[in-house]
Amino acid sequence: MPADTAATAAAGEAAGRVVLLTTSHRVAPGLLSWQAWQVLRGADEVLCADAAHPQLPYLKEAGVQVTVAEPTARELVDRCADGGRTLVVLASAEGDQRLTDGLARLAGSGRERMPDLELLPGSYDLPGARLLDLVQVMDRIRRACPWSRLRTHEDLAKYAIEEAYELVEAIETDDRDELREELGDVLLQVVFHARIAEEDADEPFSVDDVAGGIVDKLIHRHPHVFGDESATTPEEVREIWLRKKGESKRRDSVTDGVPVGQPGLALAAKLGSRVRTAGLDVPVPTGEGIGYELLALALRAEAEGVDPEAALRAAARAYRDAVRTTEGLTE
Repeated sequence: MPADTAATAAAGEAAGRVVLLTTSHRVAPGLLSWQAWQVLRGADEVLCADAAHPQLPYLKEAGVQVTVAEPTARELVDRCADGGRTLVVLASAEGDQRLTDGLARLAGSGRERMPDLELLPGSYDLPGARLLDLVQVMDRIRRACPWSRLRTHEDLAKYAIEEAYELVEAIETDDRDELREELGDVLLQVVFHARIAEEDADEPFSVDDVAGGIVDKLIHRHPHVFGDESATTPEEVREIWLRKKGESKRRDSVTDGVPVGQPGLALAAKLGSRVRTAGLDVPVPTGEGIGYELLALALRAEAEGVDPEAALRAAARAYRDAVRTTEGLTE
């Protein structure tokens, strides 16, 4: 056979296959895709540089033999070329940058007969998977940070209020970057309080209990989504919500459950909303002083569908801008 023909034939021979198998540490080990299991069971060799990789016990249980080794890109290509073998490399949680960079250099040289290179995700993060990271980080901070491990619910209460107001400000100013950050800060308060609650000697609960409780509540109050009831308008949804809420709360008064520690305008509006929804005819108290005038204004705003707190904040921002203009600080 002529030399050029032999070279062409050799070039056409299978150079093997390298599969870089990635898995998510946020998914329980062993829960791999069917395609991943097929590749693992059909491979000529499975390699893993991390002897403590969480997948290894499950692969062993499934009868998949894994060689703990850290071959170079050159060694991997040569091992594949021996009879066109298929090698699976189980990547670490941090990835295998050294190996992937080496394979890229060899492939880019144009002088190598490279195996087929394939990236196969064996498991994927589900929506909300990063919440698991947040719970783990918070747990470590609670145990290792001298400040955080001493905090109580009472210590953190003021921060919950501050973060909620900062979130409202981000919404009202339509700042998307701030909105994302402030949502994270509010979420931190929830996770921090839940972590503290785990340590309560009498009534401990965890973030899973918190999440489970709100999931149950949402399903219960949305029978038009999860059940047999029907609702086609926002008004019908509100009626179902209030009915279901009443069934679960069993309140004696429409004022039960209204936090009196909230800002005054919001408190007045909330009470007015409860009274109006219940169809009660309650005379508005009158008296001397601006407090009664503000009460009447807040109730009027609520009846007209206006949030008095938001309206006052908008007016206050306009006043702030006027002050800065007077000071000559306008942009």
